[in-house]
Amino acid sequence: MTASVRPAGGTRTSAVSRWLFLPATLPVAVMSVFRAVPAEWPVLVVQLLAFTPWLAVPATASLVLAFLGRSRWQRVVVLVLIACQSFWLFPLGIREPAAEAAGTTTSFVAMTINAEVGGADVNDIVALVRDRNVDLLVVEEYTPELATRLSAAGLDGLLPHRVSHPKEGAGGGAIYSSFGLREAGVLPDTQFTMPVASLDLGDARDGAALRVVAVHAVAPVGDGVEKWRSDLRELARIDTGSGPLLLAGDFNATYDHREFRSLLDGPTGRRKLVDVASALGSRLVPTWPTRGYLLPGVTLDHLVTSPDVAGRDYSVHRIRGTDHAAVLATLEVRVS
Repeated sequence: MTASVRPAGGTRTSAVSRWLFLPATLPVAVMSVFRAVPAEWPVLVVQLLAFTPWLAVPATASLVLAFLGRSRWQRVVVLVLIACQSFWLFPLGIREPAAEAAGTTTSFVAMTINAEVGGADVNDIVALVRDRNVDLLVVEEYTPELATRLSAAGLDGLLPHRVSHPKEGAGGGAIYSSFGLREAGVLPDTQFTMPVASLDLGDARDGAALRVVAVHAVAPVGDGVEKWRSDLRELARIDTGSGPLLLAGDFNATYDHREFRSLLDGPTGRRKLVDVASALGSRLVPTWPTRGYLLPGVTLDHLVTSPDVAGRDYSVHRIRGTDHAAVLATLEVRVS
């Protein structure tokens, strides 16, 4: 009998692949542990968790190396990691849409944009509002100078009603609307101003008006991670469990953050909130950064509603002058 001889090149390829498998797989394994365990992780881990969907890239590379390396245990390890990544990319139940609004409904287009310290191009914003027939606009990092430029660009003619708290720097916020607005104060105990307003839907009866919150949670950077968690807890508390609600803005959080998922789940016994992008299968469409950072894109900006608000036609749009994209969706609210 003639013994089979494995080509030397194939042996070298297998050996190299087995060695490369470890540095390719270790980051995926470590971050998978952080993603799976619902702990209050330190700031660096919180920041890295935002990029969890991108772990699919090194995980796929690890799979190729495991098969080239002909290592059974490596194949088992990487298949387990890929199963975890697949579950986190497409978690069960995340695409369940908001409940269909029964009875008479009012439909309108909502939009949110972080203006990056007021630097966003006002002509881009106004053009998007006009072209997409936006009825409700929420602006974060809203400065006095930006307010003046938006008015000069014609926003007041399109959305004449306004609740605004302009501030220098990143702390201001505003809500513009074609519907009537009644100011309901600001969210307490937050670093940035988050205005709260009641949107008059015309035929809405008492208790049926839409409450709108202009969201801007502090970024989880340095010592700000605890304040970021506090901001998200304050946002969760505003849902009383009755009446339609919209939280729109820059949450500085993705679905892969435990804190954001806790916000959606709400307190025990309360209704669950709905991330419109997730419900419509678009949660992986990035909203930041659109410029200025050599980082893969993540979804920090959200439209979050109570389950009695139905969403459709979700889209993301680049705006010049800011590192955040604008987020739009058509929302349907029951008014009787």
